[in-house]
Amino acid sequence: MTTALGRGLDAQAAALREERCGLHDRGFETSTLQTWIGEVAGLDQPLPAAWADWDCRNNRLADIGLQQDGFDAAVAAARERHGAARVGVFMGTSTAGVQQTELAYRVLEDGRLPHWFNHRTSQNVYAVADYVRLRLGLGGVCSAISTACSSSAKVFASASRAIATGQCDAAVVGGIDSLCLTTLYGFNALQLISPEVCRPADAHRTGLSIGEAAGFALLEPDRGQAPLRLEGYGESSDAHHMSSPDPDGRGAAAAMGDALRRAGATPDSIGYINLHGTGTQANDLAEDKAVCALFGRNMPCSSTKGWTGHTLGAAGIVEAVFSLLCLRDGFLPRSLNTRQVDPLIESAIVLESRRQPLRRVITNSFGFGGSNCSLVFGTAA
Repeated sequence: MTTALGRGLDAQAAALREERCGLHDRGFETSTLQTWIGEVAGLDQPLPAAWADWDCRNNRLADIGLQQDGFDAAVAAARERHGAARVGVFMGTSTAGVQQTELAYRVLEDGRLPHWFNHRTSQNVYAVADYVRLRLGLGGVCSAISTACSSSAKVFASASRAIATGQCDAAVVGGIDSLCLTTLYGFNALQLISPEVCRPADAHRTGLSIGEAAGFALLEPDRGQAPLRLEGYGESSDAHHMSSPDPDGRGAAAAMGDALRRAGATPDSIGYINLHGTGTQANDLAEDKAVCALFGRNMPCSSTKGWTGHTLGAAGIVEAVFSLLCLRDGFLPRSLNTRQVDPLIESAIVLESRRQPLRRVITNSFGFGGSNCSLVFGTAA
């Protein structure tokens, strides 16, 4: 995984332990918008010449992500085991390569988009999935999912179904979303951007901070040897509002309940919940109602968006990886930047990070339009 915290799992785990925030005041391309941004360093370097047709910020970010933690080597080994045509690719993204289109419109040539702009390999939502497939030398089923902020959580569900039904024997899942002005000013127009650092569940929270990230995982059928497992997934749709969640949290509760059922788990077998926790008024309250309805008021939970910002289409994979790190390390991260919990929030928000052995965790990703996905991860019993 690559986020504003750095490149690779070690950088992410160290930031959680050290409570080091990856958000910075302003940055990227904007100086007129007062906000905090989770920007990944080093994205000014173009892709290698052989991949020049695919060059854009989103694919650069994907390329960096693929090079971390020996992931490309792990995929190569899976390709040898199963065959390239039997390894699928399932990528989540939201804004995809919109920034490349923004750059193209700045330099219109006689009213036309410049010759170097290629929509198919940049802004097209499928572009990053196709790029990842080609970069890894895979020839199996390839899919891009774009359901806003639940995109790269839902890839786990889609890949699991594809493996179960014999469409592939293994799958690369992940998510990539990069910064662009359309996102920043769009969320600002919705009055969801905070002028200060994101403070999930805080009594005085003022909205979200936007970040960018790339993350990947390799899924294979469990042969009884995997130390970390995807045990269940749950999906639901609120159909409540284009950009606001059901205030009673019914869709969120349905997704979490569905994930528990698939995992064969009970609420009291979960040791920690990684909240969607955007830091907006509506999301935090709705999710709190859903958590309390299923788990009661004593379940430890926190949002990790205070570290990375909201990475939109990559949020699902980012928080899946954080959840897996929590399982691996026996660690509960506090809700970074949260100073005073909103008295209307009744969940047990973790305000001080602590060590604690974990058997199962659940992570939530809820997108615009009421697209909800929850994932249960566990360790070998």
